[in-house]
Amino acid sequence: MLKAILIDDEPDCVRLLAHELAVHCPQVQVIGQTTSSEDGLRLIQVLQPDVVFLDIEMPRLNGFQLLEKLGSISFSLIFVTAYNEFAVKAFRFSALDYLLKPIDSEDLQEAVRKAERQQRIDARQVDILRSQLHSHQLADKIAVPYQQGIIFLPINEVIYCESDSNYTKVVATQNRHYLLTRTLREVQEVLEERNFLRVHRQYVINLDHIKLFMKGEGAYLVMTNDVSIPVARNQKEKLVQRFGWL
Repeated sequence: MLKAILIDDEPDCVRLLAHELAVHCPQVQVIGQTTSSEDGLRLIQVLQPDVVFLDIEMPRLNGFQLLEKLGSISFSLIFVTAYNEFAVKAFRFSALDYLLKPIDSEDLQEAVRKAERQQRIDARQVDILRSQLHSHQLADKIAVPYQQGIIFLPINEVIYCESDSNYTKVVATQNRHYLLTRTLREVQEVLEERNFLRVHRQYVINLDHIKLFMKGEGAYLVMTNDVSIPVARNQKEKLVQRFGWL
């Protein structure tokens, strides 16, 4: 049983979330709920929850300020937000979990399942998210869930990402490999605004790590780690647009 605290300055949102948890997530016990961030801070300190559902934009003390006052974060964290598309990518970059308002029951169930697997987060994930939301620019690092922790991997060290069914293999410099519990499409959405391009249904590559392009019917790229990556016929034009010299 996960002990949960709900913090949102909108009373209807708190009531609806409590109802959705009761109906769809019986493994969650709501031990506290409030529309005041100050009260939320006290509830967390006193009740020691396993998971906190937290709104970001709240009066007087926003979600980030609340977390700063806590210091260490010893619980799973799920942001509940009405943020825009850029912010959604920021959440994915930081590997923090989030629910968009209005809350979808299937998304809620998946977020709870993740909370059950990961009982706490790394405070650096919050720092990445906060800096991106404040600057409206994606960070230079991506938070990569790995085994029982998080690796903060510089974007420029990622050579390519490869689809592996419902997972994605991230290949980085120095022969490092990480397996993400995300599809390649989800990874593409995170990386496409940085210097990455999906050149094949199985591959998203870092354009800065291309070493050689071999033309012809079976066109392929050779990356800086000497791995050959196939280029789909309909993706050649995108490479032309990026470089102009093909």
